[in-house]
Amino acid sequence: MVLSRLWESFRSHSVHLALLSSLCTRMLRQVLHRGLRTSFARLGHFIASHPVFFASAPVLISILLGASFSRYQIEESVEYLLAPKHSLAKIERNLVNSLFPVNRSKHRLYSDLQTPGRYGRVIITSFRKANMLDQHHTDLILKDGREVYNGHQLGGVTVHSKDRVKSAEAIQLTYYLQAINSLNDMVAEKWESIFCDTVELFQKSNRKVKMYPFTSSSLREDFQKTSRVSERYLITSLVLVVTLAILCCSMQDCVRSKPWLGLLGLLTVSLATLTAAGIINLTGGKYNSTFLGIPFVMLGHGLYGTFEMLSSWRKTREDQHVKERTAAVFADSMLSFSLTTAMYLVTFGIGASPFTNIEAARIFCCNSCIAIFFNYLYVLSFYGSSLVFTGYIENNYQHSIFCRKVPKPEVLQEKPVWYRFLLTAKFSEDTADSEETNTYESHLLVCFLKRYYCDWITNTYVKPFVVLFYLVYISFALMGYLQVNEGSDLSNIVATATRTIEYTTAQQKYFSNYSPVIGFYIYESIEYWNTSVQEDVLEYTKGFVRISWFESYLNYLRKLNISTGLPKKNFTDMLRNSFLKAPQYAHFSEDIIFSKKYNNEVDVVASRMFLVAKTMETKREELYDLLETLRKLSLTSKVKFIVFNPSFVYMDRYASSVGAPLQNSCISALFLLFFSAFLVADSLINVWLTLTVASVEFGVIGFMTLWKVELDCISVLCLIYGINYTIDNCAPLLSTFVLGKDFTRTKWVKNALEVHGVAILQSYLCYIVGLIPLAAVPSNLTRTLFRCLFLIALVTFFHCFAILPVILTFVPPSKKKRKEKKNPENREEIECVEMVDMDSTRVVDQITTV
Repeated sequence: MVLSRLWESFRSHSVHLALLSSLCTRMLRQVLHRGLRTSFARLGHFIASHPVFFASAPVLISILLGASFSRYQIEESVEYLLAPKHSLAKIERNLVNSLFPVNRSKHRLYSDLQTPGRYGRVIITSFRKANMLDQHHTDLILKDGREVYNGHQLGGVTVHSKDRVKSAEAIQLTYYLQAINSLNDMVAEKWESIFCDTVELFQKSNRKVKMYPFTSSSLREDFQKTSRVSERYLITSLVLVVTLAILCCSMQDCVRSKPWLGLLGLLTVSLATLTAAGIINLTGGKYNSTFLGIPFVMLGHGLYGTFEMLSSWRKTREDQHVKERTAAVFADSMLSFSLTTAMYLVTFGIGASPFTNIEAARIFCCNSCIAIFFNYLYVLSFYGSSLVFTGYIENNYQHSIFCRKVPKPEVLQEKPVWYRFLLTAKFSEDTADSEETNTYESHLLVCFLKRYYCDWITNTYVKPFVVLFYLVYISFALMGYLQVNEGSDLSNIVATATRTIEYTTAQQKYFSNYSPVIGFYIYESIEYWNTSVQEDVLEYTKGFVRISWFESYLNYLRKLNISTGLPKKNFTDMLRNSFLKAPQYAHFSEDIIFSKKYNNEVDVVASRMFLVAKTMETKREELYDLLETLRKLSLTSKVKFIVFNPSFVYMDRYASSVGAPLQNSCISALFLLFFSAFLVADSLINVWLTLTVASVEFGVIGFMTLWKVELDCISVLCLIYGINYTIDNCAPLLSTFVLGKDFTRTKWVKNALEVHGVAILQSYLCYIVGLIPLAAVPSNLTRTLFRCLFLIALVTFFHCFAILPVILTFVPPSKKKRKEKKNPENREEIECVEMVDMDSTRVVDQITTV
């Protein structure tokens, strides 16, 4: 009995402690929430007291910093931007270059196995798929009839017998240049340009063949070409966004219409972007084509913040002073905007950290952080001041565009029809007798949401179809998610209709049956004369087409009826003095490094062989798997070797390097949502926000894959932005719903849509209109950018206006309807409290009614 009582007492105390802890936590959240709102209200009041300073300072800073951007520099190295910084392939390349330095001064063609250097390359085909090896075509291509063909320069090959080629549909020729200093490099770059022009000129005069030129500079030029071909499309996008932003802020009431705020909101985003560009240029940053995505990141975040402030302004009372209305706007909208801005800074800040292995992604995230930070400051200062100026225009009953005093209705009746149409406005006297009248309800989007959409989406018969549609959405997203591919193909980041695309397409068509030549480097002295070592080396290279001095030497010994298991001295002497002296094997001397010891004994300290693998259509994936297989073999084999090809620099650790920024950003976003639970009034907001972000990102990745977009540097940056874009749009909706009390779930869903739906809809329309011209840019980079950003906007809009309004009507948190006592005294007391903030005329009327 005693133990039972003690246990009951302990349970009772535990329950009381838990309730007390929960109550204290809730009180702490509320205190922090109210304290932040009060701080922002005071900031808004201070900005409204000094609007000229806060409006002019951002403009002056932008002009001073942005002026330096006129002398911006362009990043020339594609490898620096897109190849993983920390990769084993770069270490292997340094080792290979130290062992076998490329001698570009030789007249004989050499293989670009270590570094491509400067070169000109051309693929030649026939329009009629004729044999390029017949006498007519060879005389046309090579005037002196030289035979320079080998297995990697013939495409579309038909084999007549085991060792004889019958025909070939394509020929690939490569010309290497010597560029050992800056002067030679400049001459070589000029030669590459003339080389392409010459090939194109030759193409025009010889219609029987089709030629695809390519140089070492083509990839860089075509990568930066995206910026040039995008200029007029970006101008079109800007014009469309400005037009729609002005229309979204306009209404029939010429006093309460705010078209200038639509334009000034876009100007705020532009000033922040210009300031960031100036800072980047002054700190030594260089421009590259991936920066084209930054204005769209700014557009989605900045415009929503300005539209949310405008929506909050419309909820303030018109009889208040402009300073009080501005303070109310800041208290209502700046807390959520600050938290979403912090989320942008954290997620992109993690992407800008040294943990990001792709330099292009790191630079993009760093520049985005700077632009978002200044956008936040400019929204507070410049746009806040603009709101103050338009507020004074509204309070003085001046026209929102022409700033002219609007005449009274009785005076307006004497004017022409067009004059009355332009100066239509409601005066306070017109609505004095109507209770709870909002003069902004005549706005088209407000009217649409309040009168039609909110009732329709919460209709009992509509909800099952929305849930069914969401299940279909998840199914297709899962189907795409299971097919995600990492894209390391560099042609995905260049402009279309360029030499890179044409050459890559021809190479994939005619030369995709074999992998590039892979260098197999033995970097330590081994017992080449030992038969067991010989078997090991041949076993490691089994299954490849081998261009090997070692195999040729063993065959050479067998032809002479000499055993391959010679003593070391005899093996080495025969190799140096007999095999390498033969004309047909003399070129192998570059593949072997000899070293003479103190007793004049010669030893082979390093050597190389060349391997070619048979591949299928998925050439890059097979090549990456082959690289990983050979590397694992090199760690366990008795013979110490490395494998290398210049393309390994881009493929090595590419999947992990590309996915790392997204993974790190997701983790940081979860941590921020967890710790910010103390800053919001209810932690359930963050739970719902996390689930919504996961649903949106899952859908975007799935549909992105179905739309043939690979997971590369550009798409990963868009997915990081998608996390923040979803939080931007969904957080205010969820916050209003979760914090709502005393009414049904359906009532609070409608209320949340009415309060925040207009700002979401306005920013979404402007964002989509701005993206549409991007779809027409002839570039693979902008194609990826458009598809990813379009999916992010569409899926987020689908969640904001369909999924969340339906799901929130039958899931936690529960809402309890308040049971009001019909007590006349209470009703009188409530009405008297509300009369404090009313003007004198309405107070008298209310008192009379009471």
